[in-house]
Amino acid sequence: MYRRLMASAFTLLAVLSHGAAHADESFPNRPIRMIVPQSAGSGGDVVARLLGERLSQDLGQSIVVDNRPGANGIVAMSTVAKAQPDGYTVLLTGVSQLSFNPHLYATLPYDPQKDYTFISPVVDTPFVLLASKASGITSVQSFIDKAKTKPGGLSFSSAGVGNSTHLAMEVVADKLGLKMTHVAYKGSGPALTGVVAGEVDAMVSVLGAALPQVTGGTVVPVMIIGQNRVKELPNVPTVKEAGIDVPLMPSWYALVGPAGLDAKTVAKLNAAVQAALADPQVKAKLSALYLYPVVGSPAAIKQRAASESKVWGDFIRKRGIQSS
Repeated sequence: MYRRLMASAFTLLAVLSHGAAHADESFPNRPIRMIVPQSAGSGGDVVARLLGERLSQDLGQSIVVDNRPGANGIVAMSTVAKAQPDGYTVLLTGVSQLSFNPHLYATLPYDPQKDYTFISPVVDTPFVLLASKASGITSVQSFIDKAKTKPGGLSFSSAGVGNSTHLAMEVVADKLGLKMTHVAYKGSGPALTGVVAGEVDAMVSVLGAALPQVTGGTVVPVMIIGQNRVKELPNVPTVKEAGIDVPLMPSWYALVGPAGLDAKTVAKLNAAVQAALADPQVKAKLSALYLYPVVGSPAAIKQRAASESKVWGDFIRKRGIQSS
């Protein structure tokens, strides 16, 4: 009986000390590392640095941005999945890593729904379908006509197989019954450069990255793949206005941590993220890049990731898209 009582006491002590470690009331008391699955200067990197600067003010600790590009985000995702669930390692990741990758790879070293604690949605952004000057495309109709008449179909670039910039064009081509040739580049910057140089006919790009080239006259905007028209491009229709009924390609970012993150830590981080996104100065900087804050809870962004996974997983399988 004595041995059983002692064993129970040690078990209770272990449970209590474990809970105390995970519910650290002093969190954060040291710098937080924010891993980004993209290179410095990328869209995700810009968001991380804007967000991190404001979070450091609210949390009283430095936010260290750690760029871990590679393998369509798998390198960064795997790193965070293995980190200690103490709140000091978080990941600013996107819909590609959380909702697309599970359907693009035969094997994936992480499970988006099981290996992470969802903390907060961050931002979303619309896309624009662009054409090269050399293509001769000037409108939605000329895009469709040329795709149907050009031998082999139009060529289009993307930031990589299964990337949002790839799937957004695939869903348009599928709906319109167009034959197109995909050219995967290593990143969205080189893919856009390919359109500017006339190496490919077209591309779907995030609006913020494309707008300087559009306003500079080096590429032709065809249509906005988003809910609303853009004030700088008042004559460019949305995909819905063009009569193309497709699901809008998501391009959101979310903050997550390793599985098992304490609820109080999650709540503190979520509140800090939402406060940062409500800050007028942060909102103005994001808006200038056509990045729109997303208000929401950890449960809401986890559900959104699962929903996007269902919609785009079905489409990926339908088109037979695979990455290696």
